[in-house]
Amino acid sequence: MAKRKIIKIDSDKCNGCGLCIPNCPEGAIQMIDKKARLISDLFCDGLGACLGHCPQGAITIEEREAVEYDEKKTMENIVKHGENTIKAHLEHLKSHGQDKYYKEALEFLKERGIDMKVEKPKHVHGGMSGCPGSRMMDFTKEQAGAGDAEGTRQSQLRQWPIQLHLVSPIAPYFQKADVLLSADCVAYTVGDFHKDYLKGKSLAIACPKLDEGKEIYIEKIKSLIDDAKINTLTVMTMEVPCCHGLVALAQEAAQTAKRKIPIKSMIVSLKGKVLSEEWL
Repeated sequence: MAKRKIIKIDSDKCNGCGLCIPNCPEGAIQMIDKKARLISDLFCDGLGACLGHCPQGAITIEEREAVEYDEKKTMENIVKHGENTIKAHLEHLKSHGQDKYYKEALEFLKERGIDMKVEKPKHVHGGMSGCPGSRMMDFTKEQAGAGDAEGTRQSQLRQWPIQLHLVSPIAPYFQKADVLLSADCVAYTVGDFHKDYLKGKSLAIACPKLDEGKEIYIEKIKSLIDDAKINTLTVMTMEVPCCHGLVALAQEAAQTAKRKIPIKSMIVSLKGKVLSEEWL
C-alpha cells in the first residue's frame, strides 16, 4: 500500500440521497444500509468527481494509506454498465489530465474490441479539487457585455442581517413578505441582482456546501413560513451541483411546515444568466 489521495465519506452527514453514486463511474461508491459507502480503495482514483454532487458536504478528499488505484480492474467494473458509463469515465480522466490512466483505459477497451475515445472533455478541472463548484475558471479573456455602466444603482436591500444563521424569522421585515433565499455567490454573478431580483423582497443568504448547521436552516425556513407567514419564497442558486442543496433544504422545510406557500427555484449560470425558473 502507498499513501495517496482518496475520498472519505462522513456517514453522520450522509443522508442517503444517492446523488454521488451515478457521478462515480468507477463504481467505488454503493448504498449500504441507506448510507453511501466507499466499497473499495481499488476503484477510487481520488480525483473527487463525486464531491460536488453531495448536497450535505459528506464527501471529502483525504490522504492516507490505501491500495493503489488500478485502472484495468476499474475498467472491468465499468464496462458492465454500458457505453454511457464508459464514456463518463473517459471524460472524467481526460478532464483531470490523467493521461496515464486514460491510455490504460483505451488499451483495455481495444483488447476487448471496444472503440471509444474522448477527443475533448466537457470541462477541464483546475485548482485543488474535483468539485465543479470550486473548479478554477478564468473569464477575463472573454468579451464582457457593455450593459448600462452609467449612473449609480440604488441598493434594494431593506434589512440587516441577511445571513440565514443570523436572521430572525419573526423580524418585522419578514412578516407576510416575499422572501428571496439566495446562495451566497448569486449576487456576485448576476449584474442586476438588486434591480431585477432583490427589489421588493426580504433577503436571506446561505451556502449549502460550506455552511454548518443545516438543520437550523430548515427550522428557520419553516418558521418563516409558519410564524412570519411569508407570502412566497424564491430560491436562487448557482448551476454547480453542490448549490442545489439549498433548494432541497427549502423543500424539506416546506414539507414540515403547517402552511403551504408558493416556492420558486431559479438557477443561475456562472456568467450570471438565469438558466431555469420554475415553481416547485
